[in-house]
Amino acid sequence: MTTNESHEVDPKRYDASRRRFLRNAGVAAASVPFLGSMAEILGERGASAQTFRDESHPMFAKHPAYQFTFVNHVTTNPFFAATQYGIADAAALLGIPTPQWTGSQDSIVSEMVTAMDQAIAAKRKGIAVAVIDPVAFNTPTDNALAGGIPVIAYNASEPSNNAMAYVGQSNTLAGAAAAERIVKVVPKGGLVGMVIATPGSGNIQPRINGALPVFRKAGLQTAVIAGGALLNQELTNVESWYLGHKDVKFLYAVDDGDGIAVASVIKKYNLKGKVGGSGWDVSVQTLQEVASGGLSFSIDQQAYLQGFVPTIQLFLYNISGGLMQPTDTNTGLGFVTKSNVAPYLSHKTRFEGSGTAETAYAPPAHIAV
Repeated sequence: MTTNESHEVDPKRYDASRRRFLRNAGVAAASVPFLGSMAEILGERGASAQTFRDESHPMFAKHPAYQFTFVNHVTTNPFFAATQYGIADAAALLGIPTPQWTGSQDSIVSEMVTAMDQAIAAKRKGIAVAVIDPVAFNTPTDNALAGGIPVIAYNASEPSNNAMAYVGQSNTLAGAAAAERIVKVVPKGGLVGMVIATPGSGNIQPRINGALPVFRKAGLQTAVIAGGALLNQELTNVESWYLGHKDVKFLYAVDDGDGIAVASVIKKYNLKGKVGGSGWDVSVQTLQEVASGGLSFSIDQQAYLQGFVPTIQLFLYNISGGLMQPTDTNTGLGFVTKSNVAPYLSHKTRFEGSGTAETAYAPPAHIAV
């Protein structure tokens, strides 16, 4: 598993004015309507240079330094760099400590459950958890709620879990939408290889589940390829499967590592124009493959919002005495193709996890519909 030491988020970096942050956080503000009223409040109060944890000029009424915990399944995965920036930026905006980032490096559910139990024992004021298992998180979630600790699911959710809200992509709908694109380029009866790192995992299995009915309705054949948790495994497993199924027409990957493996196989065996491929998420390598045509598309689920929004919602729940209930937030489904990939590669921002500096770019002059 790739480490993300270069992505460590230092709270001291966020000694910026709240007004400046709001200017820089246009992407997040557009997706979270209540931030408009926050900007108005700041304007009315003439918020001058605000520093992290400065309670002399609080944005809201004077409040405790609420401590939150985020429990993650792959804590060092570069995908969640943007999520951690979203967490830190929201905390800086609100004047609270940056929430704890903990869980497991390798999707070990028992480690995640232990992290939740520790957060409950520490009487944290809020927990956000990636619910990647259908049952394992039910008891700790219920225990937290019984103790007055709000719980929000992010990135992955399960219907049996009682988390108060889910913040993330609708993975089932995203899978169906991806399949709708693929069936347009694969002839009836053609074989689609569906590549997934860890079959059954709550954050990516729904992308397979959502796609399957679409493929079946179109009369396509399908096969599931278990890539593995590590990139070298994914490369080996995708290549091995292809060599035994050279009649495949499209390789549909539902996670970033497998998308890179798909692109590598297409390149190695000169399959561009013969076998289609798609990826997921917006790592630099995936974006480069989209730009070169090695992948037909990838999908942006806005990882930044998956950290920013839960932090805001947990804060509002606490400061309102429970009146501001967390609400489901779909962080979106954005198809990244050769026609729109350029800004991703030219703009290195915290919003996509590709840069560390605070940046402010002009939005596009035209919004595609």
